[in-house]
Amino acid sequence: MAESLRDRQKALVRQEIQRAALRLFAERGFDAVTTEEIAAAAGIGHSTYFRYVATKEDLLLGTLRRAGAAIVDNLRARPADESAEDALCRASLRWSRAFRADEEALGNWRTAIRAAPHLLDRVALIGPDDRARLVDLLADRMGARSADDIRPGLLVHTIMAAAEFAFLRWLEHDDPRGPTLHRLTEQAFEGTRTQCWKEPRRG
Repeated sequence: MAESLRDRQKALVRQEIQRAALRLFAERGFDAVTTEEIAAAAGIGHSTYFRYVATKEDLLLGTLRRAGAAIVDNLRARPADESAEDALCRASLRWSRAFRADEEALGNWRTAIRAAPHLLDRVALIGPDDRARLVDLLADRMGARSADDIRPGLLVHTIMAAAEFAFLRWLEHDDPRGPTLHRLTEQAFEGTRTQCWKEPRRG
């Protein structure tokens, strides 16, 4: 109980640090903001700041860096009787649905990351290690060996490419009336399944 309370308190402090950082990043740009300024905006001392944050970059990119592990965990939790494709899509959609803070913080994050493309280039939605885990999990689900069968790897690469496309499209468009990241991801998966880029056959 005490440990759980401590963990919750730490999470709240880190959340406040991140909110303050995102607000400053959105206003002035990532590179112009110092860790001292972030700590002051969060109402904590500079030495306390480093107990909660390893690097300033992680305040901006940490959510993406953890995306792959979250999708892997989501896939492990999917029912065993789901098809490989359904399980992977739903595992990814659970992440996109969870990728929502309050609207102000999310808007600040998008503004900040769009102003720092050199940072976005350093991280992918799915890193190579997590991608390999997804392939192995799908291979088990399909009763296949990923070393001999291209289907698990091809499915992971196809679905994750669609998810990354949806994320980049969401990042580029900041119309508040536009679709959410979750909705764009749903559309991307549906388009992949139906191969929506093909022209309908005539006759």
